[in-house]
Amino acid sequence: MWIQVRTMDGKETHRMDSLSKLTKVEDLRKRVYKVFRVAPDKQRLFYRGKQFFSYLDSYPENGVIQLSSKNVRARARTVLKWEELEIGDYVMLNYNPDDPKERGFWYDAKILQKRETRTYKELYAKIVLGNVGNTLNDCRITLVDEIYKIEQPGCAEPLTADSPMKRQSGPVCKHCKDNPNKPCRMCACHVCGGKESPEKQLMCDECDMAFHIYCLNPPLSRIPNDDDWYCPECRNDVSEVVLAGEKLKESKKKAKMASANSSSQRDWGKGMACVGRSRECTIVPSNHYGPIPGVPVGTMWKFRVQVSESGVHRPHVAGIHGRSNDGAFSLVLAGGYEDDIDHGNSFTYTGSGGRDLSGNKRTAEQSCDQKLTNMNKALALNCSAPINDQEGAEAKDWRSGKPVRVVRNAKGGRHSKYAPGEGNRYDGIYKVVKYWPETGKSGFLVWRYLLRRDDDEPAPWTREGKERMKKLGLTMQYPEGYLEAVANKDKENDSTAEEEFETPGKGKRKRKSANGARRSESPATTPKKTKVEAYKLTPQQKAGIKADKANAKLWDEALEALKDGPKFLKKVEETFLCICCQEVVFQPVTTVCQHNVCKDCLDRSFRAEVYSCPACRNDLGKNYTMEVNQNLQTLLNQLFPGYGNGR
Repeated sequence: MWIQVRTMDGKETHRMDSLSKLTKVEDLRKRVYKVFRVAPDKQRLFYRGKQFFSYLDSYPENGVIQLSSKNVRARARTVLKWEELEIGDYVMLNYNPDDPKERGFWYDAKILQKRETRTYKELYAKIVLGNVGNTLNDCRITLVDEIYKIEQPGCAEPLTADSPMKRQSGPVCKHCKDNPNKPCRMCACHVCGGKESPEKQLMCDECDMAFHIYCLNPPLSRIPNDDDWYCPECRNDVSEVVLAGEKLKESKKKAKMASANSSSQRDWGKGMACVGRSRECTIVPSNHYGPIPGVPVGTMWKFRVQVSESGVHRPHVAGIHGRSNDGAFSLVLAGGYEDDIDHGNSFTYTGSGGRDLSGNKRTAEQSCDQKLTNMNKALALNCSAPINDQEGAEAKDWRSGKPVRVVRNAKGGRHSKYAPGEGNRYDGIYKVVKYWPETGKSGFLVWRYLLRRDDDEPAPWTREGKERMKKLGLTMQYPEGYLEAVANKDKENDSTAEEEFETPGKGKRKRKSANGARRSESPATTPKKTKVEAYKLTPQQKAGIKADKANAKLWDEALEALKDGPKFLKKVEETFLCICCQEVVFQPVTTVCQHNVCKDCLDRSFRAEVYSCPACRNDLGKNYTMEVNQNLQTLLNQLFPGYGNGR
């Protein structure tokens, strides 16, 4: 088999053949060294987010590894007194992240602060979460009398019957506090609450509640052999007939969701809030910095999913798109933080995080401090200054930073006059000038960023920008079939209103609007067509098209779309699409039958002993010379800058 190996930045990609599932990691590292010239001991190989290690080579043949006490950390058994605790010590203590006042679980922690008064003792510590380096800072510890010393591997003696009692952790059940003598319908039988006979309890696969087989109605004599079992309240009657217009019985799980208990009358985007992408931008890779070819400043979309499909901002909901080890590619201004200040050509932006979004919530109030990690760190990396997760940093030359595509959403109109009146609008390239931490209006620490516009195209709110949008014919883009669906819905509402007007109920008063009809609020009206400014080719591009004689006919068809402005690039993309990978051809080979195919795609076809054109099946011959059309490749690089990265 073959694999494709790519660097973390996506700038260099190579293919490696003649591999199998039995290939050892060391052999793969040697192959990578020959191609990328990176020493094996400095390589970090990842596949789907997981790193390769060569543990199997050191395993014994029988698969059994003998462990000794030197390899295992001994169980903590020494309780430290208050006087023995020192700032900076690492200890084991009990903490509940969800409810710090209640008993929780045991963590390793570093003591940060120790305070004692006449009435109470107070301790602050940094909780260590696992071995990945994640921490919880400034945690207040209430159980200061149950702090244990961390035993070193191989230093402690085995525990005996005379050893101290088992450490207490937080209760699994919050209702009965794990009291074995207290009946509980949440952690025991949902009917009687009894905790006896656990071997005769059944767990419902829908509501996750337990039931004694003798508490059911009718009772069962034994545990059934079915893989899935449902309690009487969750079981659906397969013989039940649902009449037209009736709804299915709502399940318990759905009834417990936040959406079922919400009193909000929000429309949720008329079905477009959680819809999947119908297409994906392949003209540039997902880690592309700078403008997207064919998407000018001022382009507008009705829904966020359309912005994702265009490649300008790929996430459906998240405000920042980036990678914490590379940088941020785009962001959306949607008025999520009232602290943000928007001046158009510059604005302050608040980072993400610090909110409890449990319970299927889209947003919530700030409940804890933000950290310079994940997307916050990604946006900070765009600033032309060394990363500083304590005090922030400011760029000396802000224009040399990495570009960020900025999209403004209509929701931002609550705090900004530069937000569009409807939908989403692409406002161009911005650069991060500085970033810093500060206490927000919520009282918690947030990370703030100052971004400044650095784009040659005029801003869409200026007079020049508005004139340019008219010349390019930039209007609101709706999903396919959306306007027709809204128009049909309005017609149905109009007909229903007319029927109610003709047959009013008793005591009702006839009402009619001034113009005799209900005015539709839908955007179904077709806007007037304006003359679009033609797409202008540079002299170098015109000369390249003239020199590409092998594709003269295809270029003649594509050049007819010059009068359509930005749509010309869409036409070029469709014309020079590789039939194999369904992307714009890269290192194109123009066959004798006038078709363009990526060299890698054609080479892969020949290795499979298929020696015909992938488009028309014309026989090319086994000894066909694959010559890259350099004229076409140069033109595509000029029209779609960056489209070949990572290919």
